[in-house]
Amino acid sequence: MAAKEKGKKAAPKPDLKWWREARFGMFIHWGLYAAAARHEWVKHRECITDADYQKYFDHFDPDLYDPKAWARAAKDAGMKYFVITTKHHEGFCLWDSKHTDYKATNTPCGKDLLKPMVKAFRNEGLRVGFYYSLIDWHHPEFPVDRIHPQRDDQAFREATKGRDVTKYAKYMRDQVKELLTQFGQVDQIFYDFSYPGEDGKGRDDWESEKLLALTRELMPKIIVDDRLDLNDVKGGWDFRTPEQFMAREWVTLNGKRVPWETCQTFSGSWGYYRDEETWKSVEQIVVMLADTVSKGGNLLLNVGPTARGTFDDRALARLEGMGRWMKLHGRAIYGCTQAPDEFPKPDNCILTYNKKAKRLYVHVLSWPIRELYLDGFAGKVEYAQLLNDASEVFMTEGTPHGQPDRETLTLELPVQRPDAALPVIELFLKS
Repeated sequence: MAAKEKGKKAAPKPDLKWWREARFGMFIHWGLYAAAARHEWVKHRECITDADYQKYFDHFDPDLYDPKAWARAAKDAGMKYFVITTKHHEGFCLWDSKHTDYKATNTPCGKDLLKPMVKAFRNEGLRVGFYYSLIDWHHPEFPVDRIHPQRDDQAFREATKGRDVTKYAKYMRDQVKELLTQFGQVDQIFYDFSYPGEDGKGRDDWESEKLLALTRELMPKIIVDDRLDLNDVKGGWDFRTPEQFMAREWVTLNGKRVPWETCQTFSGSWGYYRDEETWKSVEQIVVMLADTVSKGGNLLLNVGPTARGTFDDRALARLEGMGRWMKLHGRAIYGCTQAPDEFPKPDNCILTYNKKAKRLYVHVLSWPIRELYLDGFAGKVEYAQLLNDASEVFMTEGTPHGQPDRETLTLELPVQRPDAALPVIELFLKS
């Protein structure tokens, strides 16, 4: 028996290598809330009942849906993977699940929306990720709690107090089994989210360990986020997910650096929000991407398609702007990470580093007048160039004007700032 066990192959481990190389992905929040066009949590925010929310289901018909166009937009923006909300908190499913009638095939649309999307993105070379909501405000066995749309309706709470969360937990496993057996290789899954404590839900409600075990069994190389409330369980997650805020440093747990991915929006909403105006500029998003990579993380940037199945003009303009920058500066992002400690970050700059290529990238936030001083870089760089056009940047050991400094490398920059959302200088390091 011992010899047989010794000869067994080790179980495949989650594949984080491609994800660390990719660094940049597209999140897509799409569901019935696109018709409401005022935030994906509209059902919660406005305490909408199932009966009143039904109008969005009855009129959901994304007649302009073209997943090939979505995939091209993501690829052209420089994204390497995507994560789609197969089911969000409202409970609506984009695929033809046999375990519910609350799905795209039963709307006027009449089609499975997930299968052609997966195919289109794969054909463009992007990895596939599924978001699956642990929350379901439509399911008849989902107990009312503190974030349920009818949380303040005491009569409704009383009428539904017999709901059985174990039946709901099985429903989730049944659906996840569909998602992980009917769509080919799924590279990432984003479960969302746990809120344990009084009138909340956590690992016991979701039966998280069973759900995770099923996930690992069906898709051994898949990477799993950290929202199953299993943060203290070995193997309970593969990466951390800070949401809508920028980490000040590499995310750690118990003092140890861990894989992490920040999910961010173009504006203040994940789902399509017609009247939302706090949209970030291309420059802000580029800086957000570079800053995330400089701390060892990934950026998952969200698009909320309209109810007709299109990316609106505001989203497209920003994706196109990202694409222009990534076309010339992508190698300062892909395969990059935090710079070694021996290279201090210069003022008004961001540093990313490609260990394999032995190159350091200086993202210049504020373009200086002529000289850029890199303290601690002297003797470590063999060549410097602007990344956008590979034009040489002259280097001087020490500081100019008769001020010798053996620790400082001075770069002589052109007066005119390169025409880029974020200029980057590429430094080839000495072996």
